[in-house]
Amino acid sequence: MDGAGSVEPSEILSLLAAVSYGIASMAMVFINKAILMKYAYSMTLLTVQQLATALLIHLGRVMGYTKSSSLNLATAKKLLPLSLFYNANVAFALASLKGVNIPMYIALKRLTPLAVLIAGFFSGKGRPQLQVSLSVLATALGVIIAALGDFSFDLFGYSMALTSVFFQTMYLMLVEKSSAEDGLSSVEIMLYNAILSLPFLLFLIIATAEFPQSLFLLFEKAHSFTFFLIFILSLVMGIVLNFTMFLCTIVNSALTTTIVGVLKGVGSTTLGFLLLGGVEVHALNVTGLIINTIGGVWYSYAKYQQKRRAPKKLTSDEEAHYKEKN
Repeated sequence: MDGAGSVEPSEILSLLAAVSYGIASMAMVFINKAILMKYAYSMTLLTVQQLATALLIHLGRVMGYTKSSSLNLATAKKLLPLSLFYNANVAFALASLKGVNIPMYIALKRLTPLAVLIAGFFSGKGRPQLQVSLSVLATALGVIIAALGDFSFDLFGYSMALTSVFFQTMYLMLVEKSSAEDGLSSVEIMLYNAILSLPFLLFLIIATAEFPQSLFLLFEKAHSFTFFLIFILSLVMGIVLNFTMFLCTIVNSALTTTIVGVLKGVGSTTLGFLLLGGVEVHALNVTGLIINTIGGVWYSYAKYQQKRRAPKKLTSDEEAHYKEKN
């Protein structure tokens, strides 16, 4: 096979992973907002999502649809911090969505790329290219300008969202590190994350007194077709989001995953204005979103150029794919 042909699968996989994550992430924001308006027990919801993830992957392994290595105690210990950061991120994000409207929530979460860039520098990844740094700063500047135009200050909601940014940064860095060091695929990381999450989440729903009231309310509301449909959709999309997020981080990088989140946020913000209301459109909003989008496109171009110059490297997901073929 020639050189061009050997690079092509990686480029296609990188693009599909990024686009899939963007679509899933955009949909999940609205689905979570919809279900939290009807069912306020966010910890119980997260617990059920993780349980469904573990059962689905196990069922796929038994039926031969998914390939993953056996669970290993040493690997589980190494991935425990990743699982804790992941669940903390989702828990704080869900808490912020209870009181913050979607456009403002997304604006706050768009600060994640800058946090990832800073964390990567201090963790020894070295100084990023000038174009990458400037594009990420442009995205963050766009967020700040947009925020100045329409923030209705809510201390609790914003503090929850900013705390979520911190934990999201930490677990994305760990996902990238775990894939590079241990050769884990996205499905394997999902399985470890789901299993390690369950004891922690069960403790939380008991400690916060969500259980057993949350379970009673869940059974009670399950008779409503609308609620049942949204609930099942949240479980399915939760699994899809986790898979595409881990895949995008492994195939591309933690910074790429956050930039994709920034770009999808433009669409989510627009839909949030149109569908949900509650936010006054201001010239600063439009200016900030335009700068934000330019920064994202600029970053995509810079990373594409950087990837073309870099040597070919198989990801753990590509390796798993080639092992199945051979």
